[in-house]
Amino acid sequence: MKFTKMQGLGNDYVYVNCLEEKVDHPPETARFVSDRHFGIGSDGLILIRPSEAADFEMEMYNADGSRGEMCGNGIRCVAKYVYDYGLTHKTGISVETLGGIKNLNLIVENGKVRLVRVDMGKPDLRAEAIPILCEAVTEECIVDEDSVLGGEVTKDHEEVKDCRKVIDEPIAVDGMEYRMTGVSMGNPHAVVFMEDLKDLDIEKVGPKFENHERFPKRMNTEFVRVIDRETIEMRVWERGSGETLACGTGACAAAVAAVLNGLADRRVTVKLPGGDLLVEWEEESGKVYMTGPAVTVYEGEIYV
Repeated sequence: MKFTKMQGLGNDYVYVNCLEEKVDHPPETARFVSDRHFGIGSDGLILIRPSEAADFEMEMYNADGSRGEMCGNGIRCVAKYVYDYGLTHKTGISVETLGGIKNLNLIVENGKVRLVRVDMGKPDLRAEAIPILCEAVTEECIVDEDSVLGGEVTKDHEEVKDCRKVIDEPIAVDGMEYRMTGVSMGNPHAVVFMEDLKDLDIEKVGPKFENHERFPKRMNTEFVRVIDRETIEMRVWERGSGETLACGTGACAAAVAAVLNGLADRRVTVKLPGGDLLVEWEEESGKVYMTGPAVTVYEGEIYV
């Protein structure tokens, strides 16, 4: 199998051009190639496929073989791959994902893509869409008609009165109380604001969040420190991959959560261990835009 190793801010994946290659068992292949001792070493596997609905399709698998809906750093590298390898000559492309079709603008220098700006779409704040289970009906669990698709509240919604938005809500994890804000960027995120990230034992608390009973599809968790209204710092525990150096959808979720909690402006720099991402949440359109680099590391061939 021919592959290309690529990374966005250190969030690295193995990419396979499935317009030419065939991958019969993607989950098993993802686990094998992601192993940093016996495989290639990566945060997962991304297959680039043809699409009937968009220019290309991104099929993404985490390091544990589970299918991911969307990957912000990964989709920027998909854009670089298809342009740099001549699969397209357009600097504006669309990519189909399980999290919906994303539109990307490619910033090209000397014939190669250096930066990619991704239209990540509108964040979904509905608890049932993320999904996050509501522990009990409280005054905080109020139906918000504006957050229900179509602005309509069904009879079931009225009867259940479950949480429509999870903003600065308490959650007990491993005997400690944290406060989380839930955001879907096509995949689920719980954002937790903290005063200090250096002493965070993310290897211990990350899996507890990921597999918490309130998250029926598991959870990506962003631990965030606000530096100022235009800058936030983040560490992330990714569902199925563990701590990674960067997470594009997580950075977008963190920026949205910071705005929702009145902690930041709508244009913020998100500082991650692997580098910086620029995230903009437009007030008028409601869309989130993410801009960051994409880098090709090396090419190779491996027997799977």
